[in-house]
Amino acid sequence: MKKIFLIGSTASNLYLFRKDFIISCVEKNYVVYSLISEYNDEWIKKIESLGSKVLVYNLSRAGLNPLSDIKSMMEIKSYIEKYQPDLVFSFFTKPLIYGSLAAKLAKTPKVIGMIEGLGSPFTTHRHGQNFKMKIVRFFQISLYRVVFPFLDKIIFLNKDDPIDLIEKNKIYHKPNAVDILGPIGLSLEDYPYKRWDETQDISFIFIARLLAEKGVYEYLESAKIVKSKYPNVKFKIIGGLDTENPYGLSKEKLDVIIATGVIEYPGFVSNVIEHIAQSAVFVLPSYYREGVPRSTQEAMAVGRPVITTNVPGCRDTVVDGANGFLVPKWDIDVLVEKMCFFIENPEQVNIMGLESYKIAIEKFDVHTVNKKLFRILGID
Repeated sequence: MKKIFLIGSTASNLYLFRKDFIISCVEKNYVVYSLISEYNDEWIKKIESLGSKVLVYNLSRAGLNPLSDIKSMMEIKSYIEKYQPDLVFSFFTKPLIYGSLAAKLAKTPKVIGMIEGLGSPFTTHRHGQNFKMKIVRFFQISLYRVVFPFLDKIIFLNKDDPIDLIEKNKIYHKPNAVDILGPIGLSLEDYPYKRWDETQDISFIFIARLLAEKGVYEYLESAKIVKSKYPNVKFKIIGGLDTENPYGLSKEKLDVIIATGVIEYPGFVSNVIEHIAQSAVFVLPSYYREGVPRSTQEAMAVGRPVITTNVPGCRDTVVDGANGFLVPKWDIDVLVEKMCFFIENPEQVNIMGLESYKIAIEKFDVHTVNKKLFRILGID
């Protein structure tokens, strides 16, 4: 039986985003090992319930200590030498870099990496990028120069990322190594289509971490303007605070906004689908370097129109004017205009929402996505 190493970081992300892939690999009689660095017993049990074996290692995702990272690499290398996988498949920046280096040192037959968005180091803020992120970006590119030449495949989720990372920085790689997968996909049966109840007042929903780059400030500012004109319109935010992030919304500011009555904030919830189904329009004014945002895929599968930004990743979800609207990043005026469009034309919610659903069926079905991923990986 062939063996696959899946190298990630957080157990929750690996379970949520690789669940169906792991199940499919097990069904194909592959032995799957999931390597994780942030976990608890509950998430480990969930991963094991899929049929995967779990190996834990130490990695600081945000740390800048090269000695610590080398130690992580050697820990992964020892696992690879012990279990001798036929394929090492890594995701996210640090696992990709150090997992792939470990696989190369251990002479793994096939080494593949997936970049699910370029992330914060490649995200440009309205007032520029801070010095720390510029340094992180420099070192990331330098390490990609070391790793990419020996990767058998480098998988991206959107067509913009390889241009901005590989072409613009002239990073060498094997011929035909770069592949575009598209969205990771969803188990669509978990996101049933549901028409919006047209007897209800229009409502908007934002689902993301409460960070500047996810567009939370633009959403809040637009909500204030729209609600002053249409008091019955509802605005909801679902997502956790990230107090460690310098661009995060603080709890104090959030409490002040909640007190004004402009938004509803249930916080972190486990029934996201119900909240989407109860809302008319999904809004994500993100300028973060997304792969393809999962929350947008979920909203489209349920059958909701989308207002999002015309930036890499986000633009891959919307056909402008068909299932929603693409707006320029940071542009409050256009965002308000598109919100008001749905308020003044409520029949368009279900018309455009149905188009979102059709796109989701065509592009986001995880079973179709996994077939394409298996072809890229060379898995029978």
